[in-house]
Amino acid sequence: MAAGEIDAVVAGRTVPGLFAATVRARPDAVAVRWRPPGGDSATATMTWAGYADRACRVAAGLRSLGVRPGDRVVLMMRNWPEFYAADMGALLAGATPISIYNSSSPEQIEYLAGHSEAVVAVVGDIGMLERFLKVRPELPGLRQILLVDDPDGLAPADVMPFSDLLGAAPVDLDEAVGRARPEDLLTLIYTSGTTGPPKGVMLSHRNICWIVESMARATGEPLTGWRQVSFLPMAHIAERLMTHYFHIGEGTEVTTCPEPTELAAYLREVRPEHFLGVPRVWEKIHAGISAAVASDPEKQAGFERALEVGRRAAAVRVTGEPLPPDLAAAWDEVDTATFRDVRAMVGLDQLRVALTGAAPISRAVFDFFLAIGVPMTEVYGLSECTGPMTWARTPVRPGTVGPPIPGQEIKLLDDGEVCCRGGNVFSGYLKDPERTAEMLDDEGWLHSGDIGRFDEAGYVQIVDRKKELIITAGGKNISPANLETAIKSYPLIGQACAVGDARPYMTALIVLDPDVAPAWARSQGIEFSSLADLAQHPDMRAEVERCVAEANTRFSQVEQIKRIAILPTEWPPDSEELTPTMKLKRRGVLAKYAEEIESLYA
Repeated sequence: MAAGEIDAVVAGRTVPGLFAATVRARPDAVAVRWRPPGGDSATATMTWAGYADRACRVAAGLRSLGVRPGDRVVLMMRNWPEFYAADMGALLAGATPISIYNSSSPEQIEYLAGHSEAVVAVVGDIGMLERFLKVRPELPGLRQILLVDDPDGLAPADVMPFSDLLGAAPVDLDEAVGRARPEDLLTLIYTSGTTGPPKGVMLSHRNICWIVESMARATGEPLTGWRQVSFLPMAHIAERLMTHYFHIGEGTEVTTCPEPTELAAYLREVRPEHFLGVPRVWEKIHAGISAAVASDPEKQAGFERALEVGRRAAAVRVTGEPLPPDLAAAWDEVDTATFRDVRAMVGLDQLRVALTGAAPISRAVFDFFLAIGVPMTEVYGLSECTGPMTWARTPVRPGTVGPPIPGQEIKLLDDGEVCCRGGNVFSGYLKDPERTAEMLDDEGWLHSGDIGRFDEAGYVQIVDRKKELIITAGGKNISPANLETAIKSYPLIGQACAVGDARPYMTALIVLDPDVAPAWARSQGIEFSSLADLAQHPDMRAEVERCVAEANTRFSQVEQIKRIAILPTEWPPDSEELTPTMKLKRRGVLAKYAEEIESLYA
């Protein structure tokens, strides 16, 4: 499909316009569902009409605080219903809402709020507020902090309850919608770079409207009324797109899950029809099913036999072709006897679209879900292209990330780098023309930094990563260089290599400084015969762990190093580990120390 067709369809559209259209079409339908405090089920609801009323009141309240078109409002809260009113309310006030990670440290909050020039912050709870207050003196442009949840009244007097905004007379929805223009800055998605501070990805109304239209065409049917669960951080483009912007454009029903650790219970309760999980989520569900089956040897043997049928059926089903009669009968038998109960047990029995993305997923895990009848698909993209670049609902070709989404142009450079062009490509990084130029060329091609190839069906396979950016199994983008720089700031540590790509947590390989470490050891009365001997000494390990723990305080919880391996040898220049100018050869290190790395995840 030519990009021009989608361009023409979305011309003039804005996100508030999509919102108003859904409100008019489904005023009494449930928009958002959540568990009230102390509740054990998601019984509290907000209709689309109620959503509009709250958002319009928030818009009026923000205007009364002096928020003007073009101002930025930073949001830091869990997946609560208040997020929707705050985000849309900011848009209806003409401002740009920016969600940041709940785990952000005070230093990160200072940078993000300062760099974005936020004038108002909406903060979830007292713990988050404390982190804001620590750096508020460094944020003179932040005029007001609003607090969502303060049951014990602990907030200082100059912190305003978010609920106060809901008492304002609502702005007129149509009037507010009319203020937005397609080219206006809709939001900033802050994403880690390989070096330096986070980059603010500038996304416009047109970007979002374009990707919503493209993905609707790729899905092939309206998502109206489909159930979703919102559980990933709204600072991540995947969640923001799936359960906020798609939600607005398609009129889905979202249940908010404020604690990702409770996702399993929410899945069983909500039974979503449209669900995106990062690989770590799918891995945990897979592990849970496997553990349940393994508890009964007889049941396990039967399950394995059923899986064989499931795998054969999946191999045909992903092509979009009907199952041959004999295989169809065998599938119906194992599905009725085994897989239906398994899918129901984990809340995936009513899925129509299942997606994995934000990081590579194990082929074995992906194939497992296809075999038990979960309609798995893999999506690939970047924050800089508003999320998806490739995806197909059907047919599915396991081992690929799908074809270009409708309207998306994709080409491979001579070195295999995947580049894309279309209405979903961002306009640049906020206040960073140099890094924008590295990512976006003069012809509008976005350079992904990933190496790929097309298979015979035109589906994309991602085979390597050009850029040094770690994406954990939980889908979090992490700059290894920032971590390594912090760790190496301690004289005792000569070299460090952060590890965590497609892994559940961050670890690091540590090399002692060949001059400082022995001197420190002698000052502590430690006896040793070599650097290798010293690397194994418990006192040395304790001191290195102390340094790493101190370095960790500069980063959010998900970025922090959880385990380390102190290597027994030095890394000389121009070696397998380092270039002649002492730059890290990351691929060489990961290959050479694969065994040590695996031990950190054992």
